[in-house]
Amino acid sequence: MKTATIVKHTGSHYLLAELPDWNLFPAVLRGKIRLKGSPATNPVAVGDRVMFEFDGKEGEMPSAEHPAVIISVLPRKNYMIRKSANLSRQAHIIAANLDRAFIVVTMNFPEVKLPFLDRLLVTCEVYGIPAVITVNKTDLYNEDDLARLKVFHEIYEGAGYEVLDVSALTGEGTDTIREMCRGSVSLFSGVSGVGKSSLIKAVDPALSPRTGEISEAHLQGKHTTTFYEMYPLASGGFIIDTPGIRGFGLVDLSKEEIALYFPEMRRVSSGCRFAPCTHTHEPGCAVKDAVAAGSISPERYESYLGMLDEGGKYR
Repeated sequence: MKTATIVKHTGSHYLLAELPDWNLFPAVLRGKIRLKGSPATNPVAVGDRVMFEFDGKEGEMPSAEHPAVIISVLPRKNYMIRKSANLSRQAHIIAANLDRAFIVVTMNFPEVKLPFLDRLLVTCEVYGIPAVITVNKTDLYNEDDLARLKVFHEIYEGAGYEVLDVSALTGEGTDTIREMCRGSVSLFSGVSGVGKSSLIKAVDPALSPRTGEISEAHLQGKHTTTFYEMYPLASGGFIIDTPGIRGFGLVDLSKEEIALYFPEMRRVSSGCRFAPCTHTHEPGCAVKDAVAAGSISPERYESYLGMLDEGGKYR
């Protein structure tokens, strides 16, 4: 048996590569692979390292007619997972084994929704994925947008996150992204319309993410929408493109744990009079004091309260 990485999947078909080599070959799952303790509907995700078998002749490569067979999934160092937006208990793993996530937003095209962004950031914190907030389309911003952008920087840099201002059109910030991606696996995620694919193409003009279908040679001409896909960068490293996310619910997180994944709350919560503290009604709460003093933004605190009120459900 050999190991390879899932770089693309469509329906029940997968493309593998023995990274860092970009030697794509098709594969299918053997039987029902299930990951112990995982709530996810998909047992295998882009970025997963897997064991596979191929019983072809020596020198023969797997093909659509004679694919490799995925036997097992190797342990993950991390993964991004989201709950379905339809109030079901289903969850879906977006990608695995990530070195960072670029969360792409825009101030006004479309307008960034802070509670949605904060759910993404909490999920990155839970699963140990360094997050870089990437503000695209800066070339379109008027004075009001730029004023909002300044406040946005204050909120999220104050929380401890890196915030990059970029423009896929002018190339602003793309050199920084390209260098950060070198020698690593990076996820690009965000809502529809923020320009993720255009930004990826600006980072590497040779790429055309989200435009092509899986070739007939690889996957029997099954022209099904590809959900998640990895691409090699000419400058080094790999990126995973995702479709626009409409809903993002938290998975496997109790109310008592949520505050632990707000870095700015975690920094001061040891000063709370009571432990545990929900940071809502208790006297002597260091988090509420920090909100009142302005060292924790009220916008982030409101996002936290919203997560507490969800009761494990999200639409």
